[in-house]
Amino acid sequence: MSRNLALGNFRLSYGPDAGEGQFTTRPEIAGAFGVVASTHWLGTAAGMRILEKGGNAFDAAVAIGFALQVVEPHLNGFGGEVPVIFHDAKSGRARVLCGQGVAPASATIEKFGELGLDIIPGSGFLAACVPGSFGAWMRLLSDYGTMGLGDVLEAAITYARDGYMMLPRIAAAIRTVAPLFEGEWPTSASVYLKDGIPEAGTLFANPELATTYERMVRVFDDARGSREQKIEAARKAFYEGFVAEAIDKFVRSPVMDTSGERHAGLICAQDLANWKETYEDPLSLNYGDFRILKPGPWTQGPVFLQQLALLKGFDLGAMDPCGADFVHTVTECSKLAFADREKYYGDPDFVNVPMAHLLSEQYSASRRALVDGAASIAFRPGSIPGFDHEVPYLVGGDDEAGAMLGAGEPTVARAVSTGEPTTNRLGSVRGDTVHLDVIDRFGNIVSATPSGGWLQSSPVIPGLGFALGTRAQMFWLKHGLPSSLAPGKRPRTTLSVSLVYREDQPYSSFGTPGGDQQDQWSSVFFLRHVHHGLNLQAAIDAPMFHNDHMPSSFFPRRAKPGSLTMESRFAPDVQQELEHRGHRIEVVDGWSLGRLSAVSRQGKILRAAANPRYMQGYAFGR
Repeated sequence: MSRNLALGNFRLSYGPDAGEGQFTTRPEIAGAFGVVASTHWLGTAAGMRILEKGGNAFDAAVAIGFALQVVEPHLNGFGGEVPVIFHDAKSGRARVLCGQGVAPASATIEKFGELGLDIIPGSGFLAACVPGSFGAWMRLLSDYGTMGLGDVLEAAITYARDGYMMLPRIAAAIRTVAPLFEGEWPTSASVYLKDGIPEAGTLFANPELATTYERMVRVFDDARGSREQKIEAARKAFYEGFVAEAIDKFVRSPVMDTSGERHAGLICAQDLANWKETYEDPLSLNYGDFRILKPGPWTQGPVFLQQLALLKGFDLGAMDPCGADFVHTVTECSKLAFADREKYYGDPDFVNVPMAHLLSEQYSASRRALVDGAASIAFRPGSIPGFDHEVPYLVGGDDEAGAMLGAGEPTVARAVSTGEPTTNRLGSVRGDTVHLDVIDRFGNIVSATPSGGWLQSSPVIPGLGFALGTRAQMFWLKHGLPSSLAPGKRPRTTLSVSLVYREDQPYSSFGTPGGDQQDQWSSVFFLRHVHHGLNLQAAIDAPMFHNDHMPSSFFPRRAKPGSLTMESRFAPDVQQELEHRGHRIEVVDGWSLGRLSAVSRQGKILRAAANPRYMQGYAFGR
């Protein structure tokens, strides 16, 4: 070895000397053909395969969505829901596609009162809304895609029929609810416990689900007419055919749920036949050179915009992105915005949501004045004449026993050292939802956050291989609230997607699983990218934080006032300073918060990045 080489007296061909930026856990993917990012490498592979076959971003998104139903069954499923936001290059238009189903026609507050319930269970049949994901994917494929149903279902069918690797987090989720499956939900046991509790690292298949997918493809192939007419035939097979019939029949028998009692379902075949996925224009907010687009207040998406409207008044660029001032300021603005979510958000088809006022500079300035150097422990929604009413605010910890009965959306792993899902004495386990982003060479951008219908939500429907969702648990069983239960109404979902324009050009999409944390983690990612120049991957890698100050959207709907959860990679002095300011700190494993993915486009250059946490998210492109 030469002396110069040994001493490093030369210019490196890689690293900072070569003009490269800071170290990231994996490269920020760049190319000009197409990029894909999702929460599982097999989903990303399915999407990239479609692009390579000549499909566009819409085709790829649909293929990823179906693939993720198979390989992340503890996080989403065929019976779930999905919001989609996209930029269509041909029209130059951004749109939101609502794949959130509605409450059944017989689901009334009075009906739950007759059952002796004052809160909707977090599992079982009573919390089921109309499954919306299949209708949304079919509408997107028909209106904006180019391929047939067999093309976009091919990867999902292969994974379901031939098997995929069982991840530790899936095995842990199954282990948690195994007693429930064995004792109360035998149809779920027949799918997930047929050979005992599956072990991580082994192949796992769901042939019943594969058969359901294949049956849909046969309906498509056998139907006459155009591609669009064939897709509609497949859609009808779900909402007016064999799927709807199987659901109607199965939910008539009572099953155990988080109430500790057995209940039959309220959903019926007619509810499915009456529902239709819909398009809408996104809400937006200008933030410097950027315009951020989000779905409406039937999601929590506008809370992202409210946070930015508040943060406009602070010099975030002058703050250390991992320092106490940044964490404190973002957290306090988040608390205010999420308090407004609880007070004002609901399905705009049923309630008047004052979004223009909530995003106005005058209102934001009045709310911004509440932020000072101390952490607030109070729950402080705003006051708007004509919109004031009581806001439910329940304080307490997680319902550990409920997790044994399939409660809630798996959101945040509280692992303190290993990054694996924690299992307490009752066996509760936490995880997330799923997310995907795609940009193609034509300039189309698609972002979606599929969720619901996870394996622990309700029993598997016999012969179909999937479960119904439990999104109705987000309704309140009290009249007069924006998110009160009503027949045909959408629950105010946590699912959120983001699309960004930069200097009036389509620029980026991003998102993450995580329930109430979705628009916290996403906003932190965006702020560090915009104010501190972190590239997509570096912004995802950076230490993350969130709060649970607001009421949880999931059973049992509890809040943790003043809470601040932080990854352990934050410096000790930062943690101490935040505690000094009054934040109730919980430090978790250094790589445990968020599962972000993101894509961007500048000119012909396309970029993508994905979350390294839990070692399954992946981005790819060329």
